Amino acid sequence: MSETIRETFENDLAVVPWRDVRAHAAKGSVILVDPRLDLVDVAVAVAGDDTARVGPWIAEGRLTKPDQEQLDDLAARPATPFRLLIARPFLLVQEVVAG
Repeated sequence: MSETIRETFENDLAVVPWRDVRAHAAKGSVILVDPRLDLVDVAVAVAGDDTARVGPWIAEGRLTKPDQEQLDDLAARPATPFRLLIARPFLLVQEVVAG
């Protein structure tokens, strides 16, 4: 079953500008994913309610809801690209880092 979920997330992976995400962030449904994590791995773990994997990521600050300072920074950079996956009820987003 995990492979099917993984394949679905791999196929659904999108890159969108922050401006397309910000309304969802205002509602509290956006989770910022550390760029050192694999976004598909995170989506599979979140969708599967895998607390053994997700818990440490949260504790280490690798999965966070954006705070007001981050929202203000991103509002000034609306074209910034983010990888996006939907793991209901969350939008998992990861800033595209050059290099």
